[in-house]
Amino acid sequence: MKLSQRLTYLQSMVDDHYAHIWDCCCDHGLLGAALLKKQVAGTLHFVDIVPGIMQPLQGKLERFFPQDQDNTSPKWRVHCMDVAKLPLADYPSETPQLVIIAGVGGELTGKLVSAIQASADTLSQSIEFLLCPVHHTYQLRDRLNAMGLNLIDEKLISENKRCYELLHVARRGERPISAIGDSLWTLAPLELQLSYLRRLLKHYTQVLKGSQLEQKQLLERAISDYQAQLDILTA
Repeated sequence: MKLSQRLTYLQSMVDDHYAHIWDCCCDHGLLGAALLKKQVAGTLHFVDIVPGIMQPLQGKLERFFPQDQDNTSPKWRVHCMDVAKLPLADYPSETPQLVIIAGVGGELTGKLVSAIQASADTLSQSIEFLLCPVHHTYQLRDRLNAMGLNLIDEKLISENKRCYELLHVARRGERPISAIGDSLWTLAPLELQLSYLRRLLKHYTQVLKGSQLEQKQLLERAISDYQAQLDILTA
């Protein structure tokens, strides 16, 4: 199957070779399969908690990427498990490993990153994250900052009339993760930026009306930051 535009961009952001790449919440495994073809990992791990997804995926991988004994074919593993419990201890590496989490909300993404990073810290392993949440990126960025992660790269893209932020982050990143992004507003087309900001402002304004007291401060800050960026672009 052809990669969607979102997955194509994620694939393009994997521009280094890793001993292990973990394609988490991998759905039908399309991104992981593309990365297998690209040969950017010693071992590509497909991870999802849904057996009904992983069992057919196992069969497809055995058919299209058969693994031989002489180590000339791409290596892959299938893990039907909770993404928060990646078996990092079973796959030690002296170089960074890449964990890809795409297609879930910002709150769940943050929880998964937090659990995986904590495990990596315990094992003294280096981890990078390539993230594409479907919403709540402001809250996610706030959590990533609190965890001490930094930015390697970020992109704003559009697919099927929806906008997505792609974030490549790690402790080794050289730039702080800003609340609303930096290069998002310099590299993406202006019309895309304006459309995205207006949607965000509408969404957060609606969410604020029914929010709990402890959430209001963050939501108000999000609205203020996004409005300030919109004012800059429309000035």
